[in-house]
Amino acid sequence: MSGAVQAGLWGLVAGSALLLGAAVGYGVRVSQRVIASVMAFGAGVLLSAVSFELVGEAYDQAGLAPAAIGTVAGALAYTAGNMVLARRGARHRKRSGRHRSQPTEAQQGGSGMALALGALLDGVPESAVIGVSLLDGGAVSMVTVAAVFISNVPEGLSSSAGMRRAGRGRGYVFGVWGAIAAASTVSAVLGFTLLGGASPAVVAAVTALAAGAILAMIADTMIPEAFEDAHLAIGLITVCGFLVSFALSHA
Repeated sequence: MSGAVQAGLWGLVAGSALLLGAAVGYGVRVSQRVIASVMAFGAGVLLSAVSFELVGEAYDQAGLAPAAIGTVAGALAYTAGNMVLARRGARHRKRSGRHRSQPTEAQQGGSGMALALGALLDGVPESAVIGVSLLDGGAVSMVTVAAVFISNVPEGLSSSAGMRRAGRGRGYVFGVWGAIAAASTVSAVLGFTLLGGASPAVVAAVTALAAGAILAMIADTMIPEAFEDAHLAIGLITVCGFLVSFALSHA
């Protein structure tokens, strides 16, 4: 099986978790505390993966400068895109709707498209690093795949619950997350094919770029949603997620 096909399949596996979370969030009345707790766990998983699998790997490949520059650039790029989308109605795209509601289309025209683009902004960096991980020895990083999969479930769950509360129909909700799952597949393939002949420094910088974007996304969207309803336990739950991912990376 070619590397590009493998990258696409693993990207699809990770992206399918968004559909799984969306199905639960849209079709099942999950309590706010459960949503918040799962979101905190997913944030911890991603924090560990970013630390040990992405930034750590970038540092090992090319040293501190490419890793640091890439991480800052990724955070800047994500923040800039997020600011634009926030003004168009996607500020609370990962909120389930109890404390901070997603706007309906009547309240803010174009907010539905902004929500979809926001989901794409959140998901592309995570999926791209799956493809990049195949460049190191020809085997995908199962820790990265697991981290993205685990974190995608609460993202889809919380956001789709918020979409439902904002009055968006089943077709819109599953259309968005199906498209993002497909984009995850494409992103993983592009991460593998575009960087196949690149130097270690370039690969390291791109890996760190994705890491910076993911870190900014965690701080801006996942942690706030988790804190709203599980603030007394969020630290413990996040640490548990961190340790699970850490254990996987050292298994």
